[in-house]
Amino acid sequence: MTAVRQPEHGEATAHIADVVREAIVRGDLAPGARVRQEQIAELTGASRAPVREALRMLAAEGLVTLVANSGARVSSLSLPECEEIYRVRERVEPLLLRMSAPDLGEPELQRLAELAEQMAQAAEPEEFLALDRAFHLATYAGAETVVLSDLVHRLWNRTQAYRRVYTALMDDRARQTVHDEHRLIVAAIRDGDLDSAESLLAGHIRRTRRQLAGHPEVFASHPASSASPAARRSA
Repeated sequence: MTAVRQPEHGEATAHIADVVREAIVRGDLAPGARVRQEQIAELTGASRAPVREALRMLAAEGLVTLVANSGARVSSLSLPECEEIYRVRERVEPLLLRMSAPDLGEPELQRLAELAEQMAQAAEPEEFLALDRAFHLATYAGAETVVLSDLVHRLWNRTQAYRRVYTALMDDRARQTVHDEHRLIVAAIRDGDLDSAESLLAGHIRRTRRQLAGHPEVFASHPASSASPAARRSA
């Protein structure tokens, strides 16, 4: 993480949460990594109080685990936990896509098509990950929701570290399948065939879940999953 200017008082907690959340999503803080209050306070120019509140916010999102007498660590997932999250995504993301698609105009669809082609040309896993995230979240951008959009963003954030490791392991066949599915999703939205768009997206997510299940080392490479609820306390 790099040093950032502290915002106006009252925004500090949300700002600190944003800084740490982005560091986790980018991979600067890996699962199991210690999140040091003093370092965050120094980087953001904040006092310890808003840092503690920010960590509580992130704990509520499942990104950070607060453990008594140990402080805060980036949350880890076991394979069963990750599979559960993906099963939830298989159900809720097609619904969000259906809600969003009618409000995606030609400029948005052209952007999605461009992202799909950029992913096909991406040479590095990190480039692919950034484009993939931008693509899927853009397909949901037309929906105005009270709960669903925020839920999907949180589920994406919680699994980002494991997609990062797995992306580096994908073979050429798996990559080609992913690119084809992205193109087909765009085509289905453009044709107004929302049943097909939903089905394609559900299958896309399901395939990733199954492929992750075939690589348990992705999860074994990180410390054990989050501590038991009884052990969680304020940092």
